[in-house]
Amino acid sequence: MHDRNQIKPMRVWTLIIVLGVALGTRGIPPALGADVFKPEKAAVEKVAALLSPKPLAMGPSVTNRVAWLSAAARPDLRDVRPRAEEELGAPLADLPDDLYLEYSETGNRQRCESVLFGRRQRVRLFTLAECLQNRGRFVPALEEAIRAIGRERTWVMPAHDGALDNFHGRAVTVDLAVAMFAWDLATTDSLLGEKLSPAVRELIRLELDRRVFAPYRRMAAGEQDQAWLVSDNNWNAVCLAGVTGAALTILTNANERALFVLAAEKYSRNFLNGFTPDGYCSEGVGYWNYGFGHYLALAEAVRRATRGGVDLLARKEAVRPAAYGFQIEVSGGVCPAFADCAVGEYPDPHLLAYLSRRFGFAAPAEAIRVTARTYLYWTAMDLLPDAGPVIAPEVVLPKPGALRTWFPDAGVLICRPGTNRQNRLGVAILGGHNAEHHNHNDVGTFMVVVGREAVLPDIGAEVYTQRTFSARRYDSQALNSYGHAVPVVAGRLQRTGRDAAARVLRTDFQEGQDTLLFDIRAAYDVPTLLKLNRTYVYARRGQGSLTVTDSFAFSEPARFETALLTIGDWQQLGPAILRVTDGGESVRVEVKTPNGAALEMAAEEIREDLASQRRATRIGLRLKRALAEGELTVHIGPEPGR
Repeated sequence: MHDRNQIKPMRVWTLIIVLGVALGTRGIPPALGADVFKPEKAAVEKVAALLSPKPLAMGPSVTNRVAWLSAAARPDLRDVRPRAEEELGAPLADLPDDLYLEYSETGNRQRCESVLFGRRQRVRLFTLAECLQNRGRFVPALEEAIRAIGRERTWVMPAHDGALDNFHGRAVTVDLAVAMFAWDLATTDSLLGEKLSPAVRELIRLELDRRVFAPYRRMAAGEQDQAWLVSDNNWNAVCLAGVTGAALTILTNANERALFVLAAEKYSRNFLNGFTPDGYCSEGVGYWNYGFGHYLALAEAVRRATRGGVDLLARKEAVRPAAYGFQIEVSGGVCPAFADCAVGEYPDPHLLAYLSRRFGFAAPAEAIRVTARTYLYWTAMDLLPDAGPVIAPEVVLPKPGALRTWFPDAGVLICRPGTNRQNRLGVAILGGHNAEHHNHNDVGTFMVVVGREAVLPDIGAEVYTQRTFSARRYDSQALNSYGHAVPVVAGRLQRTGRDAAARVLRTDFQEGQDTLLFDIRAAYDVPTLLKLNRTYVYARRGQGSLTVTDSFAFSEPARFETALLTIGDWQQLGPAILRVTDGGESVRVEVKTPNGAALEMAAEEIREDLASQRRATRIGLRLKRALAEGELTVHIGPEPGR
């Protein structure tokens, strides 16, 4: 979402995600009537008894001037009114048919989405500005935006309407954009109440029922594709949160609201099933913020609406995914950009602060930063605090400075310097498989952090296009294995599939050194490949180091190479020595070849539009002649004297 009117510039993860969150690389298969919702009458009555006769108040009403005067002093809301005043002087952007159709014709999704989300952002911005000022100044423009959005053919994003069924009125479905805006629109009505005209309030209710609640009811009844209801990726959590939150906020009938609570309780378990048992989020840090963040929003709305009677966060299946955000940092605030994640992404401090309160976790220092919310419903909830009871977690989180985090089910290892102040080197290692959510073909990749800089990073996501979530996904050098720090074997890149996986052969985690050994042969469709073991040795002594050794064997001689990735600069210092520098930090890389075999260093720019908005370079480390077997070792450490 290109939120030029957002309270503060949005972080990269939000820009990437809302500019086009798609179904994940595997997609969501059609599912009609796969899991029909049939609640017992007694269950509905039980939940209805927990609900207030009135809909959920998402935040303080505009009439609560004490709350809004206090809100006006918040750092994250100080520039709301100036931005809203600036926006008043700009016309509402048109959304003509040809702009919507551009994606289906050319594959470009950004121009239409910029307009589509810009129109919705006016609703959010003018709502907040009116609540803060309370002079009626922003209401006419707000109502104009709501009426214009109500006239749109569909609220579904073009990228999610590939057959144009919504555009041509053949279907009415709910996607991420529909769900999020539904909750925001219901929140606008909840906050402003009678400041909105009766006609606009009626329009809001009619459009929410037609575009959101009616298709959702058909989905739950098995009469319409249940795709995201039965999926286990971010779509499930985001769409359930938006639909349920909107229903709890605007529907007056308690029994009807109870049905939405029970449906959310049922179907949200699917989202939690998308995490590995150890709590790892294969979609990446940004999608943990987005997907799990919306699971938290859903849980909090349901908890408040039922006055604590239903708490979706108290499930044991939610604890380890909650802990992920506290465990994924490598060092210096840097997290791995594995999968479709933006370089520089980190766990949302709002989420960490909330989870710290609910689970009694020790909030990391990053969580104290004040950042603006993207969605109106989260801002509203922030302004009407309700801490909720502390849940006793079953997970013991690492203390600050913990040596490592090991996700055994995902095969992900985070190595940290510990108490050795001389060592500023941190490492993230990924095993996994090549059919994960928002998958990259990257079995065995790694990244190296020095201080607060990922000098050898995972280069992260590309800017989404029509190709990204199509059969041509792995045409992208950013998404196939060429754009990752993994071998090219006999000229072959890694293949895609669940069985293209790393197998853990050995772990040896000690105070001074961590050793991890993967068998990654299954990731390569090379019939002559007999063996491909990759060993990582992270040493904490001195300035720290990482040594990566590939042991390979073929039934007949073949070419072998590995690679390093950087979005900085590099320099060859010798036949098998190089330096990589980024952000004022450097690493020295020394390569040891089998029996001193000749090595070629070949750099190539990754020619893709990366989410980092920087150019990445792949440094190929190639053996000049084919070998039947051998070991290629790459030793990495901070540049001495730097």
